[in-house]
Amino acid sequence: MDQVQTEERQVTMPRIGDDAPGFQAATNQGNIKLEDYSGKWLVLFSHPSDFTPVCTTEFVGLQEIYPELRKMNTELLGLSVDSVSSHIAWIRSIEENFDTNIEFPVIADLDKEVAMKYGMIMPGESQVETTRAVFVIDDKQKIRSIIYYPLTTGRNMHEILRLVKALQTTDEHQVSTPANWLEGDKGVLSPPKSQEEAAERAKRDDIEYIDWYISKKEIK
Repeated sequence: MDQVQTEERQVTMPRIGDDAPGFQAATNQGNIKLEDYSGKWLVLFSHPSDFTPVCTTEFVGLQEIYPELRKMNTELLGLSVDSVSSHIAWIRSIEENFDTNIEFPVIADLDKEVAMKYGMIMPGESQVETTRAVFVIDDKQKIRSIIYYPLTTGRNMHEILRLVKALQTTDEHQVSTPANWLEGDKGVLSPPKSQEEAAERAKRDDIEYIDWYISKKEIK
């Protein structure tokens, strides 16, 4: 039975719009649970292993954007299957070698419980390491975005910032964000739901009307 349950956990992956799977876990900053982040946005990310070169550059990069994320009511939480002791030693090494103080906690997921809940292990790539997953969880603890990177490719920190800002902008202003959107750019309106609405939209002065199905507006 245990083997069957383990196999089921390996193929179960949350989806965008799902409630974020709950957890309680040990970190280098003490025990935490998902509910601790209620009312805040959370970027939950996994990395393959401590003391590896790509992961080290990512931690430096993540710390660089952490102050900006905090301004957006967003926290960072890392995860790997290494121990608390390993996390502490590695973070101390980063601080010494890169003059960077890592302020966010990192889950020590030795039993892979959290990794399994979030589908962070890709058996085709590695049976033991967590891949480079990024989950954006909103202040209601819903999963809003999921990104996976292979072990060989470091993440783009500016894209993580842009993604969180775009999601928050959509919530606040009821718009979508177009390709390559950055803060300050116009948002995209949803297509009209009737011929009458399409005709009315063409007459509006407060939007950039391109065609009946695509219009943009300033985000204020």
